[in-house]
Amino acid sequence: MPYRAPVRDIAFSLTAVAGIEDVAATGGFPDYDADLLAAVLEAAGQFSEEVLAPLNRPGDLAGSKYANGSVTAAPGFADAYRQFAEGGWTGLTASAHAGGQALPKALELAAYETVQSANMAFALCPMLSLAAIEALEQVGTEHQKATYLPKLVSGEWTGAMVLTEPGAGSDLGALTATATPNGDGTYALNGQKIFITWGDHDATDNIVHLVLARLPDAPAGPKGISLFLASKFEVKDDGSLGGRNDFRPVGVEHKLGIHASPTCVMSYEGARAELVGQPNQGLAHMFVMMNNARLAVGVQGVGVAEGAYQHALAYALERRQGRSIWTGEANAPIIDHPDIRRTLAVMKSRIEAARAICFATGVAADLAQHAGSEDDRRKWKGREDLFVPIAKAWSTDVGCDVASMGVQIHGGMGFIEETGAAQYYRDARITPIYEGTNGIQAMDLVGRKLSQDGGASAKALIADMKATLKDLSGLYAGKPVERFAAAIEAVEDATHWLLDAKADAARGADVLAAADAYLKLLGDVVGGWMLAKGALAAKARLDTGDGDPAWLKGKMDLYEVYAANTLGHASSRLAAVGQGGELLSRITPEVLGA
Repeated sequence: MPYRAPVRDIAFSLTAVAGIEDVAATGGFPDYDADLLAAVLEAAGQFSEEVLAPLNRPGDLAGSKYANGSVTAAPGFADAYRQFAEGGWTGLTASAHAGGQALPKALELAAYETVQSANMAFALCPMLSLAAIEALEQVGTEHQKATYLPKLVSGEWTGAMVLTEPGAGSDLGALTATATPNGDGTYALNGQKIFITWGDHDATDNIVHLVLARLPDAPAGPKGISLFLASKFEVKDDGSLGGRNDFRPVGVEHKLGIHASPTCVMSYEGARAELVGQPNQGLAHMFVMMNNARLAVGVQGVGVAEGAYQHALAYALERRQGRSIWTGEANAPIIDHPDIRRTLAVMKSRIEAARAICFATGVAADLAQHAGSEDDRRKWKGREDLFVPIAKAWSTDVGCDVASMGVQIHGGMGFIEETGAAQYYRDARITPIYEGTNGIQAMDLVGRKLSQDGGASAKALIADMKATLKDLSGLYAGKPVERFAAAIEAVEDATHWLLDAKADAARGADVLAAADAYLKLLGDVVGGWMLAKGALAAKARLDTGDGDPAWLKGKMDLYEVYAANTLGHASSRLAAVGQGGELLSRITPEVLGA
């Protein structure tokens, strides 16, 4: 079954659940309306279906190639990227003065979901350009904005995030790359970087690298990192390209998945660079890109899950084996086996929950900038900060879980590469790792985001979920409501436990030991809240005759599936939150068999 963009589901999630109309009501996006939303989603879906999806499997088989200090994209990818740029897809949210369309972030995320589903390896290229655009718009000089932004926004050039080093990994404070002043306002970059996604390729004429490095007098650790811009080719005063800069790839990594996405080892040998932002503030500046990329990776989890789900659904409809428990048909499609249908329903419910979490994070980001009052902007910023680690970590876990379930539905054939199910699993597995591992997201959530406003954002979220619970009691009776109520109570208990623990300096290990379980608990319950909101919206549309009744009833049924299969685990998540650091201290290397 070829990929089909779920435009109706995406539009419903944006409008009925995430609340993009609240963004429109601010007046901050005068060119946005419902007709534009529909047109953007339809066009994105069509491009993803017709241009990108057909390249997904061939790109996985062929991969990108490295030879003689340069990288060649997988066959067809360079032409697809040129079409992508010509369609204006790299400038959806960029400012109008840079040539962008100045549309809501939430709409960009929705459009890019289809790109991620159709071809995750391709999507990584423009995804990093979007992060570079946002960083330059926020902290770049006027010269940098004038020189680089229009080309990045148009897609004529691409951007790359250059952070990781062989000896540093996630500990950016340990990086050793240096930037030495040249005496003319520029700097000479020296060092080696690894895991640089789309760090080199032949799809565009130029690539703009945003690189973390240290100035000669920089303090040790993360406080001594600065951000630099290095262009693959010199950009002359008239905008034309000159000579090649002194950095280049020395190889590409051979990976489990995303074979068509070149993951480069880059060497900088006196490369000419410009300082971006303030000296020794590079980590703060880079987090502009990182937060953008983390949310985008969350959408990537949704996208790869959707692709895996569609693949599995098609197989379940076609593969015949056994007798149907419902119809009595012999040699029935395996979708008529309850466990297969349950698995597919769980897959779809979790995809819709993750999709809504990511879109709601985008809405919060838009409202944090454009809400009418300072108090409202502060409130929405708190919601955005709380949601980003959940959107990244929880949604990418969903991507891996759903892709794994997709392989399981295929049975033995899922383990055979020719069916294509395994590619989704292989591709998905990187998403909980890059842009900050999911363990780091959990530590960020409990270490900074939860308590940065004294817990006010978490408490406001709990209050919002309780308000939906009250409405839900008029739609369902019994378990679907009871499970949501118990899950909210578990989140409230865990939140208060963590806030108390954080107030006691001696309980740092308790907080860190709880981090992963708390993020998973909060993601599960926020996901349930999103599906509950969707069920209420579906019932309201049914009552007014607005929409396809069977499809709308399906939204209500999916909430029940989620409540039974996901919210029911809240008590075990809560138990893991409270396990404490002292227990883990007793699990010594010797206990683990070292």
